[in-house]
Amino acid sequence: MSKKQAIISPSLLSANFLRLEEDVRLINQSEADWLHIDVMDGVFVPNISFGFPILEAIRPIIEKPLDVHLMIVEPMKFVRELAALKVDTMNVHYEVSPHLHRSIGAIKDAGMKAAVTLNPHVPVELLVDVLADLDMVLLMSVNPGFGGQKFIPQTIDKVQRLRRMIDERGLSTLIEVDGGVNASTGAALVEAGADVLVAGSYVFSHEDPKAAIRSLKALSRP
Repeated sequence: MSKKQAIISPSLLSANFLRLEEDVRLINQSEADWLHIDVMDGVFVPNISFGFPILEAIRPIIEKPLDVHLMIVEPMKFVRELAALKVDTMNVHYEVSPHLHRSIGAIKDAGMKAAVTLNPHVPVELLVDVLADLDMVLLMSVNPGFGGQKFIPQTIDKVQRLRRMIDERGLSTLIEVDGGVNASTGAALVEAGADVLVAGSYVFSHEDPKAAIRSLKALSRP
């Protein structure tokens, strides 16, 4: 049986903001599969990051599929804007989505893949009734808001539980993990059943970011 290689989505949150263009082009030239962008509002999470003017400015030079994670209170206000920017995956938090099924449908109707994020304290079992509608689930392995945080070990168990839920139903929903991902934690996550690894500090703080990405791309599971 052939092994499934991990999908790597470097997080631009850890890039050098003085040279965003250079860092985006570095990702373009790397073996990364996607580019992960965190939009934060300073309300849902205690930080402010990229806004739409930045997204619009860098979108023309992004060559990788765009994986946008909205850490904001009202993500559904921006479906049209993200669709217009040709975002591939729109990722909203479970914690701010009182009408999650409707939100998933609206994202898909706009031509994007739909993903839902769970914060560390939220059990994966809460997604059982919408799992078949989702293209991806993002599990936060740190408390969201800042890059460079320490990996929460309990995430491994969450990945395993979610993997079983997906496989038992014969679904193709991807499992993405974000927070404290490096070669060591990445290997454990992929072994547990993760499909997509978001890596920020590990990539952009590495002396050779492309080599860091290659080390993650080498990870695979049956």
